[in-house]
Amino acid sequence: MISIQSLTDLFIEAADTLVDDFDLVDFLHNLTERAAQVSGADAVGLLLADHQDVLRFMAASNHTGEMLELLQLQNSEGPCLDCFVSGAPVVNADLSSAGGRWPVFAPGAEAAGLRSVHAFPLRLRTQRLGALNLFSRHHTVFEPHDVSIVQALADIATIAIIQERSISRAERLSDQLQGALDSRVVIEQAKGALAQLQGSTPDHAFQLMRAQARTSRRRLLDVAHDVLGGIDGRPSSTSR
Repeated sequence: MISIQSLTDLFIEAADTLVDDFDLVDFLHNLTERAAQVSGADAVGLLLADHQDVLRFMAASNHTGEMLELLQLQNSEGPCLDCFVSGAPVVNADLSSAGGRWPVFAPGAEAAGLRSVHAFPLRLRTQRLGALNLFSRHHTVFEPHDVSIVQALADIATIAIIQERSISRAERLSDQLQGALDSRVVIEQAKGALAQLQGSTPDHAFQLMRAQARTSRRRLLDVAHDVLGGIDGRPSSTSR
């Protein structure tokens, strides 16, 4: 059963961040981490559509979630893509019997130790923004109550992305999303560079960057530029 208290805490946290200058990239990463805690999923990933309606990787609770989302994008198949196209959740998908549906993704996810997957759309009326994926190493079954709760998590992400802007400001929204996606590329490059420099994992490097951004009250993108620019070879005041 999904924790109602954890969901309530996440709603409160989301309300606190809905201001004009909130960091969308950091917020969505935090949401995937909290979604994993709320649902008990082993990995959570989030894909966003760019201004051309093409899905891009945006956030994940850990490196496994990121790799599974990229596997879907690279092969143009998987629960997140199906969910985005249909606008409806994909729930209780058993990867051991999903080879016909996803001939590359299903065996790839199984090889990574995953057994079941669920996907939930990020949408506003008829506008599709992306999808939220939950992966488990065990066979999990979501009841209707659980489906409603996880869809609420996806709706939190949607609310954060649009920041209560009206549909008539879709062009500005598109620019904002594209900017976040472009920022993601720089952050990924910095994460990889820092991990290689320190001999650590991408997850550890990213946590160091996030900690530095919060400590210095700067954007993740600014810290990423510091890393790539070679300031001390890593974000200041970080350590392994």
